[in-house]
Amino acid sequence: MGREDAPIVINQLTKRLGKVVAVDNLDLTVERGQVLGLAGPNGAGKSVTIKIILGLIRPTSGSVALFGQAAGPGVPALARVGVLVDGPGFVPHLSGRENLRLAWRLSRRTDSEDDLDQAIAITGLNDAIDRKYHTYSHGMRYRLGLAQALLGRPDLLVLDEPTTGLDPAHIREIRRTIARAADEGSTVLFSSHLLSEVEQVCTHAAVMQRGRVIASGRVEDLIHLTDMVSLRVGAPGPAAGILRDLPGISATEVDDEEVIVVGSGLRPTDLLLALDATSIEVTGFRRGRSLEQAYLSLVSGDGQTTRPVVPAELDT
Repeated sequence: MGREDAPIVINQLTKRLGKVVAVDNLDLTVERGQVLGLAGPNGAGKSVTIKIILGLIRPTSGSVALFGQAAGPGVPALARVGVLVDGPGFVPHLSGRENLRLAWRLSRRTDSEDDLDQAIAITGLNDAIDRKYHTYSHGMRYRLGLAQALLGRPDLLVLDEPTTGLDPAHIREIRRTIARAADEGSTVLFSSHLLSEVEQVCTHAAVMQRGRVIASGRVEDLIHLTDMVSLRVGAPGPAAGILRDLPGISATEVDDEEVIVVGSGLRPTDLLLALDATSIEVTGFRRGRSLEQAYLSLVSGDGQTTRPVVPAELDT
């Protein structure tokens, strides 16, 4: 699939807010059909990135394309995007359905009644859709916001911290709603400061720290436990020293620009964040498949370390 077909393509994006670099030379592509979680701690630059994508703020430099069109305020490509940023806002004395119809008219959309019914069905509001908005719980209000974002069956759904402030039951409901939207054909981008949230919802993830994407790829590669990780880094020697002291690490080996790490139940993201905290640049990584394979790769029969053979390709 060409990059011109991708819902989002970000190239060398930078945004300065005064003396603070909120987004730092960021590159990221969201492919059609992905559910991509933009993960990282508060202040990592996730929300600023999303607002640039939506044309709400302008970048200092770099570019963002939506479906092949340069992003910006009011661009036609935004008609293909459903958005829920900064929480939902509705008229308290109107019902959920009346609020959706009002939003429909204000946006001058040409949706059919079927589109409205599908958005309600996906969010699971059912009979509650005809209750007054002021009677809704926090979770129900957020699901109504999702229903509004889903009007018109958008090709891309963009959500900023969709489960913040919700209790566990409502979090499960939001997860199910996102999964149903993806099943209905929407590509989804959402931000979260919780890696566990990304793990349970997403097919792909990009981990941000201090305005940069320090790793991106399939969730199973980024989040899931493994027993061997090979990291391509800017300073292999110092990186090996830092990683050697982390819990669960049993061996490290430097091979040219890579550091090979062996341990029990490693999370690649933990290693990436540990290196980024010391400003060591990580430009790629790969995962091993088993503890046995990792040790056979790292240690020869006479106990001497040897160059490892790892089947997975480097993600960059």
